[in-house]
Amino acid sequence: MTTARAEPAFAPPPPSGGLSGWIGVAAVVVFALAAAISVRLWVSSAARRLENPTAEKPKAAVAEHAEVPYCTPRFKEVLERVLHSCGLAKDETRRGCKPTDVKTFASISDEDFNELFTPLKERGAVILYDEGMFELDDGAKKELEEKWFKRKGARYFFVVARASKTGTQSKNRALSQKRANSVMFHLKDVAKDDPDIDKKVGLLWLNNEFAQLSKSYYGWSTSRPNEKCDDEAINRSAFVSWVDCRL
Repeated sequence: MTTARAEPAFAPPPPSGGLSGWIGVAAVVVFALAAAISVRLWVSSAARRLENPTAEKPKAAVAEHAEVPYCTPRFKEVLERVLHSCGLAKDETRRGCKPTDVKTFASISDEDFNELFTPLKERGAVILYDEGMFELDDGAKKELEEKWFKRKGARYFFVVARASKTGTQSKNRALSQKRANSVMFHLKDVAKDDPDIDKKVGLLWLNNEFAQLSKSYYGWSTSRPNEKCDDEAINRSAFVSWVDCRL
């Protein structure tokens, strides 16, 4: 007696087209598996977002020229008074400040002065002069240009010229103004294509009557790095710096 062989419960018909047909079937199966995995991953990700709604928030953009830490409300208050008093504010006709202007119009004390300029050390430099002279030497020009071209988005560039205690008061007043002007004239030479330079550079010529600079300024970058910096030299100078605060 012949025993009948059991037929499989399901036997898909062979695809027409031979080998190419089998490749087509395989492609369909792979695609279906990929779609199933993608859906499962999407569902899992959505579940995590529901459980932790703040976990995947994008980070806020950071301004390129964010204000530096020294831009405190007090610093800005003093800065604004100087700007209005020394010719940088809109519609101001005064160009630069001498000691009486700073005290009368800006109402700045010696303490205010140090509070305003001491934090600028990392951005500033001290331009040194020979005794009784106001001309810039090669080192002064180089240091000044380096500081000027490292603007980094700042709006105001301060020039604070000094004269030491040697000589008469009237002579030193004139000398400190000439030192401030020597810096301004050189900046105009190197930035001749900048039509707004007068609106950026604030000049103060403070002689030896206002806030003599302390030893804390010895650590500033100077135009004569090989020359010893002492009380006489630091107050026979012009120190310059961009100010990064926005008003």
